[in-house]
Amino acid sequence: MAANAYQVLADLAVKSRQSARGLPQKIESVPRWRGLGFMCQGQRFVAPMGQITEMMEVPGTTRLPGVQPWVIGLANVRGRLLPLFDLAMYLGGQLSQQRKIHRVLVLETEELFSGLVVERALGMQHFELSQFAENGGDTQGSALEPYVAGSYTDTAGETWHVFDFLKLAADPRFANASLV
Repeated sequence: MAANAYQVLADLAVKSRQSARGLPQKIESVPRWRGLGFMCQGQRFVAPMGQITEMMEVPGTTRLPGVQPWVIGLANVRGRLLPLFDLAMYLGGQLSQQRKIHRVLVLETEELFSGLVVERALGMQHFELSQFAENGGDTQGSALEPYVAGSYTDTAGETWHVFDFLKLAADPRFANASLV
């Protein structure tokens, strides 16, 4: 009986080796860039990782007097006052009417803590570095041009503009939201 059990195990070992796949081939890794995708004015954008500290639903706000129309107001987020701005309106457009899908991208630098309301968040996006183009494509000559740092084209042929929120934060027009 022991010899019989041994033979069964030996046969099983042979069958396992015959059906086992080989070791994976060495595949060259392609350098990738990643960012947080979002929609604004009907266009696809990605924000570099590290520029956006948080993404959230649009919280309740308190309106502020004497500010630009693109300033939505102040929100209390975990005990911190977060100024909210309508990014589309700042750029000369308007947000879609589907408020349920609007999201806030929180920008936090040493000088600035702000929430930018966008039409929708599209999650993490990954691109091969070879998919990058220096020019901003169809943003040239528009209000977007100062903030677009190139673009990526995904495998489906969609263009994703790289939105540089640090350039936006450094813009004196954005930093001074008062009407006076």
